[in-house]
Amino acid sequence: MPSHDTETFYEFLRTQRAVRKLRPDPIPDEALARILDATRHAPSGGNRQGWRMVMVTDPAKKARLGELYAPIWEAYCSKYASTEGMTPEAAAGMIRTLDSGSYMAAHMHEYPLIAIVCFNPEHLAVTDIEQDRVSVVGGGSIYPAVQNFMLACRVEGLGCVLTTLLCQHELEVKSLLSIPEDWYTAAAIPVGYPVGKGYGPVRRLPVEALFFQDTWGESV
Repeated sequence: MPSHDTETFYEFLRTQRAVRKLRPDPIPDEALARILDATRHAPSGGNRQGWRMVMVTDPAKKARLGELYAPIWEAYCSKYASTEGMTPEAAAGMIRTLDSGSYMAAHMHEYPLIAIVCFNPEHLAVTDIEQDRVSVVGGGSIYPAVQNFMLACRVEGLGCVLTTLLCQHELEVKSLLSIPEDWYTAAAIPVGYPVGKGYGPVRRLPVEALFFQDTWGESV
């Protein structure tokens, strides 16, 4: 039988949804220290840890990040706001997502922390770079640290969400945060205590649609 701790861990994985509505309450230093320590233990290709995170708490810098983010979010909403052809349940979920995203765009500057995830491609194990398709392997040396960070936030009772929209303003973000020329941005993670319930059930494809036994299409 699984232990209580094991059950709690699996419950965290099943309910680790995006939490965009956050309070401005400060994050205790000791909680953030535990989060950062958990994050640094994430795996990376060759153990090179070719990622860094800038913890943005300065009000002026958060305000500027919010100014950059808002119009990108508005454009995203315009592109994906349609619920045509969706089931009522899926349409309701889409509306909730867009509503919470618009709340974040309007309040991001109030959140206590925005973590900007950075990477240096020279420090990544990008073994698929010569394939005739989009290269993705390099992300395997970045996003495990993001997952550690977000799960650690969950343990501390904090809400958070992974967003990549600010990467569209990479040059301005790099200038704002004095990020070196050979480092780039991979994500932004707003963090804070949830306004409401926060985490909860997520909609995902069933196991049989995602996992195969020995041959593509064969059920596990």
